[in-house]
Amino acid sequence: MAKRTRKGMFREFKMRKQEDLGRSYNKYHKLVVRDIIESTDITEAYLNFLLFFYDYEFFTIDHSSKAYFYSKLKIARRIIYPLQTLGYIYKYYDKLSPTSYEESIFDESKMRYRVRYSLSQRGRLLVQKYYRKLEGEEQINVPS
Repeated sequence: MAKRTRKGMFREFKMRKQEDLGRSYNKYHKLVVRDIIESTDITEAYLNFLLFFYDYEFFTIDHSSKAYFYSKLKIARRIIYPLQTLGYIYKYYDKLSPTSYEESIFDESKMRYRVRYSLSQRGRLLVQKYYRKLEGEEQINVPS
């Protein structure tokens, strides 16, 4: 075992060598979340949802409730609809509304497709901003 100096006993902290660590920027997660929440109109629950579904092209409420382990009704009312109102999510594919007059008259099974949601450009840019701040490419602004 390597001998330690007495000077090390009185330090508050000592950083490990960067070569031994690899990536260690996740410690800034809480600060980045505070920064984004204070600078935008979303909550931490909304941000977590956007981060979770960032790599999806689209998703349904049914799939999001299973993947997120949340009730369909609660995830729709508490997360998806408010994010859609704020402009962070949009309807990627809405088959519930007929596209033509003929379809509305002759198509009796309008409910055969589920509505698919996707992150809007605004939502994707917010998640990208989160990752830039987390990786140190952008400054974290948190008031003290």
